[in-house]
Amino acid sequence: MELTWFGHSCVLLKGSKKVLIDPFFPAGKVDASPDIVAVTHGHDDHMGVAAEFGVPVVAINEVAKYLRSKGVEAEDMNIGGTITVDGVRFTMTPALHSSWIEEAGIGCNGGGAAGFVIRMDGTAVYHAGDTALFSDMSLIGELYHPSVALLPIGGRFTMGPEEAMIAARMIGAPRVIPIHYNTWPPIVQDPREFKKALERTTDCKVLILEPGETARI
Repeated sequence: MELTWFGHSCVLLKGSKKVLIDPFFPAGKVDASPDIVAVTHGHDDHMGVAAEFGVPVVAINEVAKYLRSKGVEAEDMNIGGTITVDGVRFTMTPALHSSWIEEAGIGCNGGGAAGFVIRMDGTAVYHAGDTALFSDMSLIGELYHPSVALLPIGGRFTMGPEEAMIAARMIGAPRVIPIHYNTWPPIVQDPREFKKALERTTDCKVLILEPGETARI
């Protein structure tokens, strides 16, 4: 499987299918041509242009209902649930964060925020979404054994590098990719310091990707 990071929390998984997560493109829209889109919560910097691809969108119930009202084919689910869409398995995990559908005029309730464990072609990827640190991340590692954990490190709106280090230890994925940082001044971080500290204290390997860069996982 190949993983491309487009900046912020936007990631494309490319295997037998192409799964685009949180399609907000800080540098401008790219031609990702996904088969499936997954949205972790209703904030603009995550839902992004999910409605524009003409493919199924996997999201929490409230976000899915909102997208369906716009004519989008949306697969609704909720925390703890698992669905299979076009051969790709999505398990929705908790995330400690808010969710407000900001593009809906003054906005409306987006339900809860979430993360995903996405399983395709024998590989499990954990995208934590926007979240604080929470102790049940250890269960995500125990239950799903992800090969890669995508963890926010920006601070202010999510956990920062110190908390993400603890999250990485609890999840136990052999590879960690930092996300949700350096998009705007309030979430500027140095991922090299995160990499140095985590690799010095654990067996995890940290992959720092530049926007648009692809790694094999």
